Amino acid sequence: MKRRPLAIVRDPAGVRDLVGGARRKGRSIGFVPTMGALHEGHMSLVRLGLERTSYMVVSIFVNPKQFGPREDYGRYPRDEEGDLALLEEAGCDLLFAPSERDLYSRDDRTRVSVGMLDEFLCGASRPGHFDGVALIVAKLFNIVRPDEAYFGQKDAQQAVIIQRMAADLDFPVRIVIGPTVREEDGLAMSSRNAYLSAGERTRAVALYEALMEAEAAVRGGEMTPEAVKRIMVARLTRSELDIDYAEVVDAATLRPVAAIEGLVLFAVAARLGRTRLIDNIVLRVAPEGVEEARLEFPEWSRYGWKA
Repeated sequence: MKRRPLAIVRDPAGVRDLVGGARRKGRSIGFVPTMGALHEGHMSLVRLGLERTSYMVVSIFVNPKQFGPREDYGRYPRDEEGDLALLEEAGCDLLFAPSERDLYSRDDRTRVSVGMLDEFLCGASRPGHFDGVALIVAKLFNIVRPDEAYFGQKDAQQAVIIQRMAADLDFPVRIVIGPTVREEDGLAMSSRNAYLSAGERTRAVALYEALMEAEAAVRGGEMTPEAVKRIMVARLTRSELDIDYAEVVDAATLRPVAAIEGLVLFAVAARLGRTRLIDNIVLRVAPEGVEEARLEFPEWSRYGWKA
């Protein structure tokens, strides 16, 4: 099949026109929202969308509203030329690359907040972050109106919050989770990995190793959350990471668990110098055994979808 050229659009009205035209032709719409500096983690989601839908949209927008006053908005990696090459090669149909003035005005007053789910993990140390995420994703969903939207499990808390927002506001979009994509040594791919010095890069793998040690402990019969948290903290400490959190929480509510059972999220966050990295795994823990799992969203059933 001849590959369609990648359309590059800056304004929301142009996106609505092109997506509307594709939908009138019977195409289903897939969508991956990103902040650019694309890597294999992003591209795995794009390929997932290309497999599942017939018109693929990617957005690139470094959203100022999800950065705190002392965070890295100004230095966040930007490489639109490289991103375009990757999207063209993959066969993406439409890139939505707005400027800040295309999406926000000085008169904006509306905010989107998903209560309770943003109180722990990254929400505890990044107040307001997930309000900014929820706002921009709500705006993008309204502009693109996708049938499916793809998020990586590495950003597990973000995925849970977006699914809750989409269900509560009746966005008819299915949230599909792609697995975390890792480097050969296990480090989760992230645009922020580019910040790491050679020494920091070597130490950063401790996040993944902490999760692997936690999984091994659970498979060995350790079902006490505090004990597993101590294992993760010890591994991060040995590599001299500045620990933000090492938590064992319910994968649906993101609340700490009293016992490790059901669908459980093991999550870590730490800093190396000025760089903050996150990682997680999900395990399904049942009497018959322990298995790796992904996030699940029961709200799919509202629209007749099955997991």
